[in-house]
Amino acid sequence: MSRHVVTEADLHAYVDGVLPLARVAEIEAYLAERPEEAARLAAYREQRAALRREFDPVLDEPPPLRLRVPRPYWLRPLARYAAMVAWFALGGVIGWQLHAYTAEQRAEANSWPRRAAIAHVVYSPEVRHPVEVGADQEAHLVTWLSKRLGAPLKVPHLGDLGYSLVGGRLLPGDRGPVAQFMYQDGKGQRLTLYVRVNADDSRETAFRFAQENRVGVFYWLDRKLGYALSGEVERGELLRIATAVYRQLNP
Repeated sequence: MSRHVVTEADLHAYVDGVLPLARVAEIEAYLAERPEEAARLAAYREQRAALRREFDPVLDEPPPLRLRVPRPYWLRPLARYAAMVAWFALGGVIGWQLHAYTAEQRAEANSWPRRAAIAHVVYSPEVRHPVEVGADQEAHLVTWLSKRLGAPLKVPHLGDLGYSLVGGRLLPGDRGPVAQFMYQDGKGQRLTLYVRVNADDSRETAFRFAQENRVGVFYWLDRKLGYALSGEVERGELLRIATAVYRQLNP
């Protein structure tokens, strides 16, 4: 149990590496129990690194010759004061950009399960062409999609849960190619597993749930890849299958 209330300022200090060492272990224990908070801070670190990659090289650039004008000694304190004001203003701009970037990330995170649900609705009703490559060519399917996504893929087998592999297809995603695997039970009920490349291949998240009309979606990040399992089944049943998928992908 934490001895202190963990504030937003504490979390930002942890991300910035300025939190007192005595509290680092406490914050890490706090985050270990809150995977969504840990994922949020990981996104902040990514933003901070992106800003450094973008702007740090500018610090090493020499000033243009036209700006190298000797200043009288009495102007130097004013110049230092102006520099301080400029840095405060820049901090405000960067803070606003971080806010906008975070909002954009949230929007992107919300669009991902929606794309998976739409792909499910589009292809799961198909009778003659539900997939591009059938389950009888599973090895070829996995090799092809792995090559297109640039990451080794695995196909979970859900026979013990009553679902057999129908096949899969390649789809366009917001960040490049996406794979979709389709499963079907004895009654014709279909599930789809949507797989995309994760830009931050070190991130992991717990299961999250989204509902798009009648389609439920459990989605999560697992290092290099992101997964979204979609289906028009009861939420508890979908979670049971998503858990089985995760365990097969992480034996």
